[in-house]
Amino acid sequence: MKKLNQEKLNALVDARVKADVDSGRVGGAALCVVQDGMVLLNKTYGYQNATTKEPLRADAIFRLASMTKPITAVAALIAEEQGLLSIDDELCKYIPSYAEMKIGHMENGQPVYDKDAQTRITIKHLLSHTSGLGTMEVGDHAWATMPAELAKTPAGVMEWLSDKMLAFEPYTAQWYSPVAAFVAVARIIEIQSGMAYNEYLDKYLFAPLGMKDTTFDLSDDQKARMIAMHNYSEQQGGFAVPMSLDTIFEGIPNTQYCGGAGLAATLEDYVRFGEMLTHGGEWNGVRILSEASVKKMATVQVTDEIMPPPIQWGLGVRVISADGYQMPKGCFGWSGAYGTHYWSDPENKITAIYMKNSCYDGGAGAVTSFLYEQDVYAAFED
Repeated sequence: MKKLNQEKLNALVDARVKADVDSGRVGGAALCVVQDGMVLLNKTYGYQNATTKEPLRADAIFRLASMTKPITAVAALIAEEQGLLSIDDELCKYIPSYAEMKIGHMENGQPVYDKDAQTRITIKHLLSHTSGLGTMEVGDHAWATMPAELAKTPAGVMEWLSDKMLAFEPYTAQWYSPVAAFVAVARIIEIQSGMAYNEYLDKYLFAPLGMKDTTFDLSDDQKARMIAMHNYSEQQGGFAVPMSLDTIFEGIPNTQYCGGAGLAATLEDYVRFGEMLTHGGEWNGVRILSEASVKKMATVQVTDEIMPPPIQWGLGVRVISADGYQMPKGCFGWSGAYGTHYWSDPENKITAIYMKNSCYDGGAGAVTSFLYEQDVYAAFED
């Protein structure tokens, strides 16, 4: 294990994030780095609301967007350990309407049939973005045309998508599935557990870890702590933009326990989740997963032909699978569309989280995320 220098880490991160806030490119951010159980950095910067300049609260709640996906992957692995499913199971074992799928593409704004799928979708495909479900233009069209009533629940979503076309033959390619594939996983867990997905997460993950502010549906107190969505322009600098609190992600109703993008959480909550994964499935004496399940999650699940190193898909996370990237081989984690970012580094026992909510610079390609990685690893002891 290479040791981080706490003073150097704080100096690097302070300089970077304060400059981002001063320029308006970041409205407010909460960051934490833990190494070997010791908190080396835990700070808030900037504003709860970039327009009113209200300081960011230590207990601010952030929209996780796709940083929901690692949580859904953990839920699936918990369910596997409970004997409710296997990651290798076919989707149609639980939802028979997915036994025979078609593959297509978009032409003149409409889906066009290409061929019948020869491979059935598995849970592994869903969690590794190799299913072809709800992805690329044909998947975007299927999602956009979904009736509002069906969009309210995972069951409704899966009913709607069952006769829509896949973008490619499962496990012959990878393409990011923003929402649908992980809704499918959430729905399987509902079917097998007999519980609503939010209740399952509360019972087997959030309550045991003390993640009291991680939720699909915000209470009034939590709504009051939700950070305002940030935007930026060279003319205006940073400013807040309205976003309904009746939806956590892109208009998806809070009744839709969206396994791909629907959760909100505090920095403290997500640190607990990340620490559990960094330390092989256990945090503060509470075991959530076996070490074997965490290893499975952080193991590359795609072929090099589908997705070459050094960044490849595990289960619900990207995995640094080779040397040559700015993070060590073996790191895993994921990001959110509004700028949240998380990774675990098992070799160096590091958990790192960056929380912000911005429609200006988010997703896996967020500049803030990339530079945060650089700053953390520049802080190793000489």
